[in-house]
Amino acid sequence: MLSLETGRDLQVRLPVFEGPLDLLLYLIRKDELDIYDIPIEQVTTQYVEYLDLMQMLNLELAGEFLVMAATLLYIKSRMLLPVDQQAIDEEAEEEDDPRWELIRQLVEYKKFKDVAFDLRLREADRERVFPRKPAKPEFAPVPAPPAGEAGIFDLITAFKKILDRVQKADNLRDIFEERFTVADKIEFVRQVFATERRRMFADLFEGSASRTEVVVTFLAILELIRLRFIAARQPRQFGEIEIVRVEAA
Repeated sequence: MLSLETGRDLQVRLPVFEGPLDLLLYLIRKDELDIYDIPIEQVTTQYVEYLDLMQMLNLELAGEFLVMAATLLYIKSRMLLPVDQQAIDEEAEEEDDPRWELIRQLVEYKKFKDVAFDLRLREADRERVFPRKPAKPEFAPVPAPPAGEAGIFDLITAFKKILDRVQKADNLRDIFEERFTVADKIEFVRQVFATERRRMFADLFEGSASRTEVVVTFLAILELIRLRFIAARQPRQFGEIEIVRVEAA
């Protein structure tokens, strides 16, 4: 955990944290994979990488994430074994694809997600419907709809790109650097948005030359999102993320 004092003891708790099926659907959409023919080795590798990142950041993980990791590794091991060396399940058909149960869960889960999204759109439409009034009301110009919210997996993807870039720099600053704390970086981000309305996510890491500084900055951003001081917007799916200051109601 990372603490405000030492940078090592703060546990980030997000109000809404998607489950393992959300992460799998995110990886499938991001790489435009066929949900009915999942490249299990590729997806398993990426899933474990995201799990490692979340554990490194000490995000509060439900046990179901680890159960899904074990399931993916089991399916991967079954698919790597030659057919004649696989254990025979008498209750299953001889040619059963070991991925099928996972695919069935993903398809069913996606249906519920799509229906929930459609209901949210209808609810938003209904909020813009007003009963007929005797006199025609005057309306202010309708503002442009806000950009889409960036989810936790979108933020972790953007964070991973920055972390990879810093680690490729191959310098020794991590050994000799000054100590960065989450409290310091929270104050830094607050100062940025005291004078600015918005800034690109990647720009908040300008000048960060070490893995430690990048991690602590990201934790500060997550904490300020949780406190609703800032919000993460993503104008297009899997596009660049913009951080905006949340205006007081």
